[in-house]
Amino acid sequence: MPLTDIVVRNAKPQAKPYRLADGAGMYLEVSPAGGKLWRLKYRFGGKEKRIAFGAYPEVSIKDARAKREEARKLLAAGIDPSEHRKAKKLAGEERAASSFEVVAREWLKLQQGVWSHSHGVRIASRLQKDIFPWLGARPIMEITAPELLKTIRRIVDRGAVETAHRALSECGQVFRYAIATGRAERDPSGDLRGALPPVKGTNFAAATTPESLAEVLRAVECYKGTLIVACALKLAPLVFVRPGELRTAQWADFNFEAAEWRYRVTKTDTDHIVPLSRQALEILRELKPVTGSGRYVFPSARSKDRPMSDNAILSALRRSDIAKDEMTGHGFRAAARTILDEVLSFRPDVIEHQLAHAVRDPNGRAYNRTAHLAARKEMMQTWADYLDKIKK
Repeated sequence: MPLTDIVVRNAKPQAKPYRLADGAGMYLEVSPAGGKLWRLKYRFGGKEKRIAFGAYPEVSIKDARAKREEARKLLAAGIDPSEHRKAKKLAGEERAASSFEVVAREWLKLQQGVWSHSHGVRIASRLQKDIFPWLGARPIMEITAPELLKTIRRIVDRGAVETAHRALSECGQVFRYAIATGRAERDPSGDLRGALPPVKGTNFAAATTPESLAEVLRAVECYKGTLIVACALKLAPLVFVRPGELRTAQWADFNFEAAEWRYRVTKTDTDHIVPLSRQALEILRELKPVTGSGRYVFPSARSKDRPMSDNAILSALRRSDIAKDEMTGHGFRAAARTILDEVLSFRPDVIEHQLAHAVRDPNGRAYNRTAHLAARKEMMQTWADYLDKIKK
């Protein structure tokens, strides 16, 4: 006779395990500890076998009987229910092992010896925030170009177009790694060329790798022009201020004892402090006997009462055989911003403060000019030492 819920619920444990039959090979096994487990006894290939369906009451009589019918259908089709369950579990594990997030984290781990720590953290954070919530659990082989585009467009919709382009590029690298490791057959990111709005604005030419920057520094060392322009050219990468701020620098704003240059940033209408490295001070001390009696550190060749022209540094770069697509006066800022972050692993907010960008705290308040000053002093000396190292 088939079991009822009352019979199953009231079944009490005994000294030894016992069974309550429900029919068609299924029974409830009651353990001495009081556990109640649904099982099915069947024959396959001439051998008696058993398969468990779960414990009561989590698996009700109705659920257990449905599982029994599924098993009977498999048997009728010549399939062993137990082996079928193992195959499904293995397929699920393989599917999970080939998810986008699993593959992406493998790829990130491989880059640890190549990227700086901060660069790796930034990319991992971008994937965690913008990609994994929608694609992380998906088998990487099944992700289509429209599915990837839908995810990337969420980044575009919040106005972060440049971030969207970077995220798409990084997804492409993950897909190519999946292809190399046999877990995908193609990279759908390649189908999305032109599908995102372009990043607005143009960047100043800049040598943003250690190798290219080292070539620029060596060329600067060989400059054969006037001492004033040569000093400006050598100081530019050490302080990485805006070209207009460098050429209009005034001696009154420099404090040699404190090793600081303090001035007003016209662009942001804020006061700014540039910690001066040992190398920067040496350049200034060399120049002071020449221009120190006047107002400007780098006066015009025509009049000491005017600063040098805005093209002086750019022209000096060209005379040093540095092409316009390799470096500009403004490019030293981009070089510092990139290398301090990705190679020397300084905190982005410290770098942004030193660049005199309008950095604000989480409450919207603008930071004052002395924010992170101790860290910035350390960073500027490390930067100067690093430039000496790669230049050699």
